[in-house]
Amino acid sequence: MTAEHFIKLRQYMLMEIAAETIYVSARIGKAALGTAAMEAVGKVPRHDFVPVELQPYAYANVPLPIGFDKTISQPFIVALMTDLLDVKGDDVVLEIGTGLGYQAAVLAELARKVYSVEIIEELADGAKQRLRRQGYKNIEFKLGNGYYGWPEHAPFDKIMVCAAPDLIPGALLQQLKPGGKMVIPTGLAGSQQLMLVEKDAAGSVATREILPVRFAQLEGTESPPLGGS
Repeated sequence: MTAEHFIKLRQYMLMEIAAETIYVSARIGKAALGTAAMEAVGKVPRHDFVPVELQPYAYANVPLPIGFDKTISQPFIVALMTDLLDVKGDDVVLEIGTGLGYQAAVLAELARKVYSVEIIEELADGAKQRLRRQGYKNIEFKLGNGYYGWPEHAPFDKIMVCAAPDLIPGALLQQLKPGGKMVIPTGLAGSQQLMLVEKDAAGSVATREILPVRFAQLEGTESPPLGGS
């Protein structure tokens, strides 16, 4: 496949995202996603962030397997979560679940700095290589359990979680700045909801259900593991 072919597929992907947004507009409260999110999704070469054998399907509006019982989210969900997070140019963003690095790249197009945590070493190493090849210099990586966030760099303006805990982890709420937003899928397998979490200037938290989703479970335990990562 040529570069021109991938560009055409990416343009078609954006049209599919726009169509699906209209289809679920009553649930998400809008008929179109913001320009900034759509431009970021349109700029990142998704085919460079999937396994080589899946590149012909990179721009299909479906999740794709990446190994380890994980997937790269469908483009509509990536665009929707990015839009809900409302990333500004000076924001510092925490991402939980680097995966193949695609969502981190989209966030890095919008934010001043992205801190991304991945628990699976092979995925983390691959994502780091891909993102460096793409020239991203505003992303830092950590191998570890994202359930506990990245306290050394907290608080964060925005937090995006790309795996689903049963409940919103307290550590992530603590690491969200007053005035900040978090987008996170929560719930048991089969009954997950994408949630928008907002913390006001006084530190009070409000949540809103956006729509049903299906994500891999976020690993977490009651007490953090010993040692650093």
